[in-house]
Amino acid sequence: MNSIVIGSGFGGIAAALRLKAKGHKVTLIEKHQDLGGRARVFKKNGFIFDGGPTVITAPYLINELFELFKKSPEDYIQLSPLKIWYQFVFEDKSRFNYSGDEFEMKKQIEKINKDDVKGYEKLLNFTKKIFDKGFIELADVPFNKPLVMVQQLPALLKLKSYKSVYSLVSSFVKNEKLRRMLSMHPLLVGGNPFTTTSIYGLILYLEKKWGIHYSMGGTGNIIKAFEKLMNEVGIEIIKGREVTKIISIENKITGVQLDNQTKINTNNIICNADPPAVYEKMLNGKSKSSFLFKWKKNRMEYSMGLFVYYFGTKKTYSDIEHHTIKFGNKYKEHLDDIFNNKKLNNDISYYLHRPSATDQTMAPKGQDCFYVLVPVPNNQSKINWSIEGEKMKNLVIDKMQNDLMPNLRENIVEDFYLTPDYFEKDLNTKYGSGFSIQPKFSQSAYFRFHNKSEIYDGLYFVGAGTHPGAGVPGVLSSAKVLDKIL
Repeated sequence: MNSIVIGSGFGGIAAALRLKAKGHKVTLIEKHQDLGGRARVFKKNGFIFDGGPTVITAPYLINELFELFKKSPEDYIQLSPLKIWYQFVFEDKSRFNYSGDEFEMKKQIEKINKDDVKGYEKLLNFTKKIFDKGFIELADVPFNKPLVMVQQLPALLKLKSYKSVYSLVSSFVKNEKLRRMLSMHPLLVGGNPFTTTSIYGLILYLEKKWGIHYSMGGTGNIIKAFEKLMNEVGIEIIKGREVTKIISIENKITGVQLDNQTKINTNNIICNADPPAVYEKMLNGKSKSSFLFKWKKNRMEYSMGLFVYYFGTKKTYSDIEHHTIKFGNKYKEHLDDIFNNKKLNNDISYYLHRPSATDQTMAPKGQDCFYVLVPVPNNQSKINWSIEGEKMKNLVIDKMQNDLMPNLRENIVEDFYLTPDYFEKDLNTKYGSGFSIQPKFSQSAYFRFHNKSEIYDGLYFVGAGTHPGAGVPGVLSSAKVLDKIL
């Protein structure tokens, strides 16, 4: 069978490899000159900046793709487990080293609030139950029919899926610092901890199960390894060409048209592109879509936008861990501004990535490589990033200089930033959202965009906007759903 995959993020590449392993003839089409989607790589004067995902969990999902072709992952990539997963820095400058070392974890929790040690243990046990159900059992199950969802509801309700992650954590842990720290995981997949269904509490346990890893040479090296594998197994890769149109007769897919007017015939298209962009821009719009689908599409709420500032410094900041999460003063109010009020606010929280803490090859000798990611409103906010971008960059430098990195401004030798405009224009996400639709209960499983299109015969989806959701394990699992429906 002849299949076309549009987009080469982790989801698209995984889909292409899984289809090839099933005997399909596969063509992968990527609009950029390089593969990776959100996981593209930017290089500047000896600094290597990973564009997107930097936290690697559940490495078996990556390894499986090599093993499908009887290849050994170690011949292609080197995943290195991190000792400290995140260093949390609070507004009072206190720090917490978050890791898989439970003895150390409990020791630090005890210092903050003795009574919360027991609560933390109970929370871990509860998130294991969610993980067993939500990840092990359901992450690669197709939710294309309402019955599948109905059958799962009793179990999901028993796991308190109607609660938010923050409210679930708060039912076990009383200290506000600990609540913030243990409920931040939805932000890694585009959700507000105060509205994201507690099913996503499973990320907390997922990290504990397999640890957090770093790919030596950067996440981009995983993409490079996948590209090598795709070439070896005979997947055709077309770069620098955008699919402008998906062609259909009635509701049957017949092929694609590229930006150079070339047409390629196929009855099977797998989109790693954001589903709303596909339905709104690439299809001719004449489909007999149901009233229900239109209603579902129009009521979707989208994840926040991202402001990502990449910079290299001429000195090393050796006391900065590989991953740092710095909380602002306010938490709920700040998230309200981002998700609901759609406005900027100076009291920012941010995630700082320093790959050169683990891997010196990411920066020139004696220098340091970083990116800092700040959740901001998506483009429904109508923020003018050509004006606000510079202001945000300066605010972020000031904050980091004050919180973590003395004299930062005078040590920066390379820098650039990306705003939600990049996500909207270059990555074709609706409203420039960083992670497609939000992971609320009303937008999970059956309520997300389906992996097998609800309208078009022969159209399938992988990636952040479909089941099970954003994040590297999520998008890799979305390609496993294809194994069951194609």
